[in-house]
Amino acid sequence: MSSLAELQTRLGYHFRDEKLLQLALTHPSVAHGQEQPQPHNQRLEFLGDAVLGLVLARRLYEKFPDADEGPLTKTRAKLVNAVTLAGHGRALGLGTHLIMSQGEANTGGRERESSLADAFEALLGAIFLDGGFAAADEFILRDFAADGRLLAGAEGIENPKGELQELLQSRSPGAPDYQLISAAGPDHDRVFECAVLHNGVELARGRGKSKKAAECEAALAALAALKKIQPAAPV
Repeated sequence: MSSLAELQTRLGYHFRDEKLLQLALTHPSVAHGQEQPQPHNQRLEFLGDAVLGLVLARRLYEKFPDADEGPLTKTRAKLVNAVTLAGHGRALGLGTHLIMSQGEANTGGRERESSLADAFEALLGAIFLDGGFAAADEFILRDFAADGRLLAGAEGIENPKGELQELLQSRSPGAPDYQLISAAGPDHDRVFECAVLHNGVELARGRGKSKKAAECEAALAALAALKKIQPAAPV
């Protein structure tokens, strides 16, 4: 149990029920060749996958309010692919603690990406069962923040409205103002046009399939124009 105590210190989470942690670390290979069913971590992996998806989806939804479903989905997929999850499992040192058959261990099972990724998801499921959603949410956000991608900015998602606001407010007070200019076309295929203004001056316009998309295009156009006319830094 001392090794589990060491692992829990590294995780920053201490289990009320350590049997859940043991189960999360139990590789399916322990059940091979056994007459009686042997519990392993695949059910916890299933649960952990769902918890992870929900936590990251909510965080991305909150962090990127102007991003549409497509970019959000692609970014979440990059964060939860097997290679990424295996990296999280490896960083936590899960391989050392995996309970597996001798044959699996002899063939490199402790460092196998699938084993590490599955164990990491199973760990999340175990934390969820042991401490509830709040505990799982805290652990996941802390763990993903450590690799610098989720909280610092996820790859593949831009926030042009936020960037424009920062740029404008670095020059003068006042936030950009977005105005709907027009909406044309049938209900199932509408095209919106929006303008972005600052201190009453129109900076640019954008078009898109939604008002949000049109605002983002307007922000991108304004950024391009402002950066083009921005004076060069003194030499």
